[in-house]
Amino acid sequence: MTQKEGDQHKNDMYGDIGGRDESAPGVLPPIPSATVVLLRDGDEGVEVLMLKKNSKITFGGMWVFPGGKIDAEDYQDDASDVANTEALEAAARSAAAREAEEEAGIRLSADDFVWFAHWTPPPGPQKRFATWFFAGLANDTHDEITIDDGEIKDHAWITPAAALERHRRGEIDLVPPTWVTLYHLSRYSPATEVMKHFESQVAKIYSTRVVKAEDGNRVAMWTGDAGYEVWNPDMSGERHRLVMAKDGFEFQNSIERY
Repeated sequence: MTQKEGDQHKNDMYGDIGGRDESAPGVLPPIPSATVVLLRDGDEGVEVLMLKKNSKITFGGMWVFPGGKIDAEDYQDDASDVANTEALEAAARSAAAREAEEEAGIRLSADDFVWFAHWTPPPGPQKRFATWFFAGLANDTHDEITIDDGEIKDHAWITPAAALERHRRGEIDLVPPTWVTLYHLSRYSPATEVMKHFESQVAKIYSTRVVKAEDGNRVAMWTGDAGYEVWNPDMSGERHRLVMAKDGFEFQNSIERY
């Protein structure tokens, strides 16, 4: 079945999925970025801080975690040393903490963050962000959130389950990495247990490959999925993917431990 124009989920951010080679002409290099998932305990369970982006900027209108690109000032030494993983992680931590203060008025210690994931979109001509995902605990001083009403237009403390339900009903917009993060966060409580869980796990590396399946749905696949290496979502076997159907996202996993 051929997917018709307009059949794509509105939160499928991956754009042109024809590219498969990072070195191909026209493919833009991913921009190193970082985000922090700030956690606290609420009446209904673990809550996360989410911010709504201005509709006129990148990821406009999306609800996201505090974050942004890693700037030169975030590197402790030479900003060009992006091949040094430890230096890049330190810069990512700094960027996540800086962005949380700039976007939400929250001061956080980057040393307290737990790194739990890294997301890289597939090759393509669209702007791409290779993003470090950290988790951090909120404290009593973080009750007052201050947004600039410029880049950020709104904020909310919300349970992951409630955010996913609002997305299912079409009330809020979430890009796939945010959706997948919330999906897994919804399984754990209280906030300290979430942090302990992340500390016990090796960080997940998502080098995303997006291909259209025979049923017309675009599918984001990751390592371990039967179709990942051959770029074929219709291969039978293990699953580690997000099906981005027009009427909603569905995470499928039979191999990766979460």
